[in-house]
Amino acid sequence: MKKERILVTGGTGYIGSHTVVELQNAGYSVVIIDNLSNSNRNVLDGIERITNIRPDFVEADCCDITALTALFKQYPDIKGIINFAASKAVGESIEKPLLYYRNNLNSLMNLLDLMPQYGVKGIVFSSSCTVYGEPDENPVTEAAPIKTATSPYGNTKQICEEIIHDVVRSGAPIKSVILRYFNPVGAHPSAEIGELPNGVPQNLIPYLTQTAIGIRKELSVFGDDYNTPDGSCIRDFINVVDLAKAHVIAVERMLQDKSLEQVETFNLGTGIGLSVKELIAAFERATGVNVPHKIVGRRPGDIEKVWANPKYANEVLGWEATASIDDTMRSAWAWQCRLRERGIM
Repeated sequence: MKKERILVTGGTGYIGSHTVVELQNAGYSVVIIDNLSNSNRNVLDGIERITNIRPDFVEADCCDITALTALFKQYPDIKGIINFAASKAVGESIEKPLLYYRNNLNSLMNLLDLMPQYGVKGIVFSSSCTVYGEPDENPVTEAAPIKTATSPYGNTKQICEEIIHDVVRSGAPIKSVILRYFNPVGAHPSAEIGELPNGVPQNLIPYLTQTAIGIRKELSVFGDDYNTPDGSCIRDFINVVDLAKAHVIAVERMLQDKSLEQVETFNLGTGIGLSVKELIAAFERATGVNVPHKIVGRRPGDIEKVWANPKYANEVLGWEATASIDDTMRSAWAWQCRLRERGIM
């Protein structure tokens, strides 16, 4: 039986495309809106090869209220939204703050504006552990204080969360599930979709795999003088397919009126902190491929150490991360090798 239609903004991006696969596998109809600023329409082919369904696609920007309104008129049966439409590189946000504020805030506000007009019940918002800043203690629970953001990117996530709460408090007839991710990595096990940013990667794993295959000379490790066992930053690296599945559960929760409150917030992570050096070692162990790397200075905006306490998501959502880091690293490498086979990277 066909389930409701879901709008996935930023759906040709990294996490968005994996989520579209899981939604279609669960029986939902999907329409994607994406301006292709950090993705490629060929991702639609990969989604279709995995699921045998090609999602509907609208090339437009969520900051364009006219284009967004036209989409809702074209698809009047949209019942839920998963919002990935955001710029997401910490370093770039420090260099181009207005780009981040304009893109990340306006896209969300346009969606929230149109939802009640078109009978959309709920929105799953893609947030981030950056809202916790440098946490007082690890692992981090949802009750941890929201700290002053260390980057404009992190600040946009905090502000977006506040906007959602304010809109719901104002009496808007909508629900929201806010998902605070830790560090998504890996690729679909089919190697049909994965992380492929436009230009030089801002994220660790695509830069690592591009270095391992010889596209980049070496990987930079930003700082080895942090107060951690090996001096490099510690993160909670979560498999992207595990992460995508949480979005499907969140959508079902909203549409089936199972939410405990109008706005719910969940941390999505493995509960395991892994340093950057440990991650490189895990990749080399899992794949047998060497990664040339060097230690460079610290990067502005980076947090020293943060990892999740996923207990609330485990118990309330009934979701947990199951993929091992070795399998995740192998999936990232298989994706990079597939790109090479196709002459893309």
